[in-house]
Amino acid sequence: MDCVSECTSRVPFRKQIHKLTQFKELPLNPALQNRLDAAGFTTPTPVQDATIPHGLAGKDIVATAQTGTGKTLAFLVPAIERLLKNPAKKPQVLVLVPTRELAMQVHQQFENLRGKLPEAALVIGGLSEKRQIETLRRGARLVVATPGRLEDLHSRKLVDLRAIEILVLDEADRMLDMGFLPAIKRIIAAVPAQRQTLCFSATMPIGIAELVKQYMRSPERISLGSTLKPATTVELQAFEVGPTEKLDVLRQLLYNEKGQTLVFAKTKRGTERLAKNLARDGFNVGMIHGDRTQAQRTRALADFTEGKSQILVATDVAARGIDVSDIAHVINYDLPQVAEDFIHRVGRTGRAGQAGKASTLVTGVETIELRHIERTMKLKIERRKVIAGDEGEFRAKPVQNTLASRTLSRLPGEVFV
Repeated sequence: MDCVSECTSRVPFRKQIHKLTQFKELPLNPALQNRLDAAGFTTPTPVQDATIPHGLAGKDIVATAQTGTGKTLAFLVPAIERLLKNPAKKPQVLVLVPTRELAMQVHQQFENLRGKLPEAALVIGGLSEKRQIETLRRGARLVVATPGRLEDLHSRKLVDLRAIEILVLDEADRMLDMGFLPAIKRIIAAVPAQRQTLCFSATMPIGIAELVKQYMRSPERISLGSTLKPATTVELQAFEVGPTEKLDVLRQLLYNEKGQTLVFAKTKRGTERLAKNLARDGFNVGMIHGDRTQAQRTRALADFTEGKSQILVATDVAARGIDVSDIAHVINYDLPQVAEDFIHRVGRTGRAGQAGKASTLVTGVETIELRHIERTMKLKIERRKVIAGDEGEFRAKPVQNTLASRTLSRLPGEVFV
């Protein structure tokens, strides 16, 4: 039995039927309804439709869905409704996330909807600890945190978790991948046993099933679409290149792309090198990796989100932490180390039903690794080549037999990839 089947067998599965057509149909506080309208939220996505009514009813939830389906709002709406109904002076809602970037996005979404509620406390590394502590002392009622920093503050008695009513585990599979399971268990032990727990994840590994079994009470099991496949709106293509051709082909793809492009590299050093090469070519490019300061990462992401830079080069630290609605193109300059991370990378485009494109560049032994990803994830990735026109423009063309095409001699103006 595979991982997903085993987890589904352990957690009761309920097929969800899409019924909700407007947020105004929900029994929400008028102030929250007004803020949703003002923020442009009128029609729920399927995951919001399936989960918000259960969340408002106080039920535990285990929800899996593809990235880009609106999971953040799915837990923030019930959380804000609870805060409006039950005033307190201590944190009542705790949202645990794997990365700083994702924490900041959840925090910003809450800030857009909180109205007169106190500011949320953003508890993450890389930012001023003093300000985080001050926000908690001013009476923050919602805390968005990464496990490591939260544990540190809790051990020093700087954050009180004894009044938590709702615990949210966001991107739970990624937190497990990053080794946060022991910290999560210690944090859960510090919050009240009588609470509501909402677990949102892109995939459902066995570790999450064990968390569900141990810490949740008869949760509603919600599964929408395939969590191990990209959205159907994403076009998958791959280019098999020679050892010296990869950077040239990347340039060609970037010259053709008018929208925002996210480029994934494998290492911090590789990210630096690639971003500098593209900047020398005249591209407006930012970069994110683990050695950048939080201020640098925040600035790079803000410039990319606001369209000030067209290209963002990143390591997998950004695969789950970037929620930009209009990324047109994701390019895997290097393959990920884990097959599932291919899905998380590709999931940065084609969000909320929009069309997107994901290109992968492979050379040498990477072609074997790509075929492994295809088999593991049950994907069909079309092999393509790039053809140069007289004006220096390039267009992609399908390749029927990739290996055979590599033996063809080059024609004038044509680059085989």
